[in-house]
Amino acid sequence: MSWSTIRRSPKRRYSKPKDQPATDSNEKNIPHQLVEELPKDQLGENLDETIELLKNLLGKNVDFFYRQFQMYGKYRAAIVYFSSLVDKNVINNEIMRPLMHVPISTKLDKLSLLNIKDFMLNETIFHCETKAENHIEKIVKALLSGETFVFIDGVTTGIQFAVKNVEKRSISQPETEQVILGPREGYIESLWTNVALLRNRLKTADFRVETMEIGRLSKSTTAICYLEGIATEELVKEVKDRLRKIDIDAVLDVGYIEQFIEDNHMSPFPQIQSTERPDKTVGNILEGRVAILLDGSPFALIAPVVFNQFYQTLEDYSSRFLMGSFVRLARMVALVFSLIFPSLYVSFISFNPELLPTEFAVAVAGGRAGVPFPAVIEVLMIEVAMEILREATVRLPKQVGGALSIVGVLVIGQAAVEAGIASPITVVVIAMTTIGSFATPAYDAAFALRMLRFPIVIMAGFFGLYGVVIGVIFIFNHMLSLKSFGVPYMSPVTPGNFQGLKDVIVRSPFSWMPKRPAMLHPQNSERLGKKEEVKKAPNNTLDPIKVGNEKWEEEKSSGISTRDNSHSSSDDPN
Repeated sequence: MSWSTIRRSPKRRYSKPKDQPATDSNEKNIPHQLVEELPKDQLGENLDETIELLKNLLGKNVDFFYRQFQMYGKYRAAIVYFSSLVDKNVINNEIMRPLMHVPISTKLDKLSLLNIKDFMLNETIFHCETKAENHIEKIVKALLSGETFVFIDGVTTGIQFAVKNVEKRSISQPETEQVILGPREGYIESLWTNVALLRNRLKTADFRVETMEIGRLSKSTTAICYLEGIATEELVKEVKDRLRKIDIDAVLDVGYIEQFIEDNHMSPFPQIQSTERPDKTVGNILEGRVAILLDGSPFALIAPVVFNQFYQTLEDYSSRFLMGSFVRLARMVALVFSLIFPSLYVSFISFNPELLPTEFAVAVAGGRAGVPFPAVIEVLMIEVAMEILREATVRLPKQVGGALSIVGVLVIGQAAVEAGIASPITVVVIAMTTIGSFATPAYDAAFALRMLRFPIVIMAGFFGLYGVVIGVIFIFNHMLSLKSFGVPYMSPVTPGNFQGLKDVIVRSPFSWMPKRPAMLHPQNSERLGKKEEVKKAPNNTLDPIKVGNEKWEEEKSSGISTRDNSHSSSDDPN
């Protein structure tokens, strides 16, 4: 195939090899990609043919730019780049200025095409990130990724310059994972900025970052981050294998990757954790997990995970263990409320009112006197209205969203009660349930619990408390069957592990958790040193019992007392 025959044809598509049978007559063909049709040969010597090839491939783009110039006043050369992806000031000052300047050097007269490349890189160019490339396919892919190339007539190698500069937002506080005690940095859409946030916290040579491209058309760069010597080699290999099997046109967010590499695609529970906090990512990497970052996404994926990670936050470890344990217990109560509180209300009202105190049952019956619907229909109506209101609040601008949430809770709730559509106790139950779902730190786990409320409410409406118990049993049985990269989802509760149980319901002191989670099978399980000083009582040097606590009024006293409470004077020669 010659360079001039490479043209974009919208009707051309990839076809299956002749020896590979078609699996489906209606199967759609893979989109046409001109880069894949490029010959695997090396770059030619003729500069005009090289420019013509790149113009045929990329010339229809308005941001594609190329310019021919005289390098050192005697060699024909050309610079090629996409103007929307590069820093033009760097190109002008660090590449074009030294190349178009005629250097005063005795070496210039002795230069030939064989050593012009070395002279340019070693003695002329000011830019530090340079590389020689001579494969056509790699050159085109690098240009599409924001790299700049300089081609010299008669030289079969292009010089690649890393001058990519895409506008990005500044690092700000995470929106979905707010904390009171803890760092305020969150990921942004730039992959290497996110990697820098991780490397700034892991100043160790064992921190590994490996990349691969995913997406036939998007060619999205994906980074796999882990600690060598802690994360198991089998886990790292499994993550890479699952990522390589992804075959899709474009990967626009880490959510795409999550759906491809999780174990059970039909489960409402997330089996891979997403976070926009670098500190949380580093904490999981230190335990032996693997983090996956994607260029263009402000979130990172963490694998493998267990269920108790979704109601834990960094504040549990930043604060003292008593405070962290209390807040975690409150969070777990809110989690239970958000799942079964409406169904318990329906079962009590519809089937088992005798379980309620007499005064309370009379008050509930009086509140529901004018409601024409059964309790299950009433609860489902208010739940659906709350979900619609929640979704509308998220989609609206911030200036309007806050006002709408207040209006929805106050006005719509009060109007529903006055109109006889719902009873006051139902509104209170749904409000407490909604608040409980907000207390769950992980959005995807909270969303799963919100979804599961509806079938449990329906079962409570048909079978009462039996339906609630059956629904909860089904949910727990499903959670017990889940795995994340081979790790049981309910670990360390089942299969049980005593060390792991110290960080499930409550957060134990750090000295009680000297080992990394055993379910991850880390290569190095010790995370707490065994120094004897850690176990000893602190040396209270300013204890008044040890130092002395008497007062005296000598004029020349230094104000210092000894262990035996004797006074020392400033004029004492000792």
